Amino acid sequence: MFICFAEYRIRPECREQYEQETERLMKETGEGMRLYEGTDQPCLFVEVWSASCAEEAERIKKERRSERSSWAVLSQWIDGGEAKLHIWTFKPAHVSSS
Repeated sequence: MFICFAEYRIRPECREQYEQETERLMKETGEGMRLYEGTDQPCLFVEVWSASCAEEAERIKKERRSERSSWAVLSQWIDGGEAKLHIWTFKPAHVSSS
């Protein structure tokens, strides 16, 4: 299992629009993605996208960054714009050799 991890800060004055849009997007996306907000840093959000392999995680990463992505609408509310949208792929740190 791999994950694609997107992190960004939403401008506080845009929070209501952001919440409405992410609620809609998450219904469309289904269970393959979870959205979290920082407890110590309000308006700091992370998206955690599940992927079965590295290739799928890279596809998610590329799609999430694409202007044609339905999620691209969120960039207008990111503090600092799209340049402040950070996306990484993670893999398991320890793999059992059983």
